[in-house]
Amino acid sequence: MGQAGGQRQYERDFVAWCEGTAAKLKLGYLDAVDIEGLIEEIEALAGRDRRELKKRLEVLLYHLLKRLYVLVPEAYRRWELTIREQRRRLQDLLDQSPSLCSYFMDVLPISWANALADAREDYPKTTFPDQWLYSADIDALLSEKLW
Repeated sequence: MGQAGGQRQYERDFVAWCEGTAAKLKLGYLDAVDIEGLIEEIEALAGRDRRELKKRLEVLLYHLLKRLYVLVPEAYRRWELTIREQRRRLQDLLDQSPSLCSYFMDVLPISWANALADAREDYPKTTFPDQWLYSADIDALLSEKLW
């Protein structure tokens, strides 16, 4: 529906498509809704939140590694602020979508491996543990002061 020149409306003007779709849904005009586009966008929203969670978890673990193992006291405050910010944003994501808790646990090993690889590359003279030595519980990762 709504194709001109082979291009659907949401590809030409996404905001207009969203507003039009919302208006049609509110009015109950389901036959006029671009169902295929709506499905694609809903699936994309879920993927976006998973990608954001994974990225924020990697940043959190990377900064925890730095704060715990890299001896640069003048940087501790900056790293701690980043840890606090990532924890808050992760908690916001989990509060908004509790179903992401299982994804959090699924992606934790991948995020750990990525954060560890980055830390080892950025601080080659620092020895980092091969495994996370603290609690992997979500609440602990998002709240415990480890230093």
